[in-house]
Amino acid sequence: MDGEYVIGGVFAIHYKELTKIHNYTTVPEPPTCTGSINSRELRFGLAIIFAIEEINNSTELLPGIKLGYKIYDSCASVRAAMHVAFQLSNGDDPMFQTGHNCSQLGLVMGVIGDSGSTQSISMSRIFGPFNIPLVSHFATCACLSDKQQYPTFFRTIPSDHYQTAALAKLVKHFGWTWIGAIYSNSDYGRNGMVSFLEAAHREGICVEYIESFHRTDPNSKIRRLADVIRRSTAIAVVAFTSNGDMKVLLEELNQQPSPPRQWIGSEDWITDLQLLSFSFCAGAIGFAIQQAIIPGFGDFLLDLSPSDLAASSVLTEFWEDTFNCSLTKTTSAKKKSCYGTEDLMTVKIPFTETSKLRITNMVYKAVYAIAHAIHNAVCQETNFTTYCKKQTRLDLNQVFTELKKVNFTQNGYPVSFDANGDPVASYEVVNWQKSESGIIELVTVGYYDASLPKGQEFRINRNLTWLDGDTQVPVSVCSESCPPGTRKVLQKGKPICCYDCIPCPEGEISNMTDSPDCIACPGEFWPNSRRDACFPKPVEFLSFDEVLSIILAAFSVSGACLAIITGMLFFHHRTTPIVRANNSELSFLLLFSLTLCFLCSLTFIGAPSEWSCMLRHTAFGITFVLCISCVLGKTIVVIMAFKATLPGNNVLKWFGPPQQRMTVVSVTFVQVLICIVWLVVSPPFPMKNLTTYKEKIILECALGSAVGFWAVLGYIGLLAVFCFVLAVLARKLPDNFNEAKMITFSMLIFCAVWITFIPAYFSSPGKFTVAVEIFAILASSFGLILCIFAPKCFIILFQPEKNTKKYLMNKNQM
Repeated sequence: MDGEYVIGGVFAIHYKELTKIHNYTTVPEPPTCTGSINSRELRFGLAIIFAIEEINNSTELLPGIKLGYKIYDSCASVRAAMHVAFQLSNGDDPMFQTGHNCSQLGLVMGVIGDSGSTQSISMSRIFGPFNIPLVSHFATCACLSDKQQYPTFFRTIPSDHYQTAALAKLVKHFGWTWIGAIYSNSDYGRNGMVSFLEAAHREGICVEYIESFHRTDPNSKIRRLADVIRRSTAIAVVAFTSNGDMKVLLEELNQQPSPPRQWIGSEDWITDLQLLSFSFCAGAIGFAIQQAIIPGFGDFLLDLSPSDLAASSVLTEFWEDTFNCSLTKTTSAKKKSCYGTEDLMTVKIPFTETSKLRITNMVYKAVYAIAHAIHNAVCQETNFTTYCKKQTRLDLNQVFTELKKVNFTQNGYPVSFDANGDPVASYEVVNWQKSESGIIELVTVGYYDASLPKGQEFRINRNLTWLDGDTQVPVSVCSESCPPGTRKVLQKGKPICCYDCIPCPEGEISNMTDSPDCIACPGEFWPNSRRDACFPKPVEFLSFDEVLSIILAAFSVSGACLAIITGMLFFHHRTTPIVRANNSELSFLLLFSLTLCFLCSLTFIGAPSEWSCMLRHTAFGITFVLCISCVLGKTIVVIMAFKATLPGNNVLKWFGPPQQRMTVVSVTFVQVLICIVWLVVSPPFPMKNLTTYKEKIILECALGSAVGFWAVLGYIGLLAVFCFVLAVLARKLPDNFNEAKMITFSMLIFCAVWITFIPAYFSSPGKFTVAVEIFAILASSFGLILCIFAPKCFIILFQPEKNTKKYLMNKNQM
């Protein structure tokens, strides 16, 4: 249609360009389209006509100015699109123009199209030098935002820069970390897939395979791609393709359906109503331009008259395909004649579906954007009236400049462009859901708005259905998530999403799913059985409520009671010869020290404290030295008494009771001095032993100074050995009451116990170290009291006839 200003339109109304063989001897014929008609693209073209008629009838926008249009079919081909671009730039004038006003020869003020990014790139390179604005409704390649290469390119649909980021977030949102990726072998597909893969990598998504194709590829290549999809382990498949390419692939998959696949689609094909017939794609999800309503457009589409059909070969072809009839006079046998009165309302096709317009609204907004730019260039507001200059030629640079600044709202939808010629990115999340009647419908389930703050752009507000109509989100992972208590170990030669789950080592935990590492518990904590949390280690010590402690305490108290009872028995029979024979004073002191030895073992039971640690070792050392010093004194008395060979030689006067007491005191004082130095320099102290057992804490007494501890034990051992040697020397002295033999046995037991104690002490773990020490104390104490005092008590109680002076003096009686 002619007008004072013309707007061009380029759409892929046919899917293919007819292949021609050129012989280079004649002028090549213009491109010819073939294949079936894309009714959606046809609707885009009619949207231009509808919008221009609205503007021509408007009293506010370009009043008195008539717009015209020129609409071409690009056949979804770069070659055809470039041919159309040259036609729109130069008009139909066959004359070759010369001069410097080449840029003024364009007859169009702006062009709307193409649906494909590759075609738009080619046309934009042609239009750029002439400052002819190209406003695309569907070319989403992010590369077109480069103003250095495409200075006059604008679009009313968001750039793929936002869609690819949104697709990656969508895939991550549903936990699909193992996906397949296919894309159209075009600028749209290649640039979109590169951008998506970068975003997917940032989100931690792995790709099993990446395949490209084009609808013009040989059937063998399309078949190979279909086999890749069928054999893959990835359930989710991201398809960044054009609707024409996707149609070819789905037709191939439909011949031998693959296992259920979760399709994630780009805007180009996910909203194509013609593709909803492929039922095996039910559950597909993707992004779509927000749906809109264009008042009156539905009636406009349904109101095609016979004259409209006769004026357009494309509409004629569409009408014949829709009603399966022929408008020409030569009707074939397979087709009936068309009358031109058929009703489009009787057929359900995407062409007449105007309740949820998406891309059509982008075309509608693009027409108004160019119209507003022309209006701002030629019209002026004066006294509340609009005056527009009618001129035959308008400088294209003016339209281009004004188009950058447009900012208006049409039917409630804002229209503006940023510095890159892009609009604000806003999408709907759509889902292919099967209705109760079994028909797949396109349902809006959420939104994505790039203008919102980070983390708030994406939201789902409706239930989704997935492959096979399931409501459970399908799982598409290379490896199942590693539960808490395990860590991920990557499988050799595979992507990071393929891993094995290895239990955390001993002492370490992981408290989140898919943890890359395990963390060690703090020193006083230990993992639970699942190794997903740290708990305080149980504290262990030899407590009074344990069976072992009760047994040892019972023996300790019993030993003390035995020593006290023996002392009481000796005190009761203190005047008898057997009690007086070997210095009864040392015997009572020995029984007293043995009582302390038995009782000091109780200080080793219970939770160690600062005072109990110092008391247990020093009390043990001093009482044992006191005990052994008494035994030593008794041994020396025996030796001195029976080694006096000359008559009248009374050597005992040199080792009488005062000397015996002095010996005991001095020998014990040395041990007291050692203990004092130990306590002053580095005393024992309570400590938490974290090394013996990893899973529990041993509460024990640290020695403080190991030298002090072994000095105490060494001194006791030295006295015991010295006493044992003396007792051995005196064991054969003639006397019915000779204690040397009993002392020899007691010292032999004492030394054996404490020699055995050393390796047992070091090899016993935890609280059993304390138990071994208590056992050594009790065993040596019982050895002393039984060997030295038991025979005497037996005579006192059961053989009183031997407890006489006569029996004592009878040295030779056996």
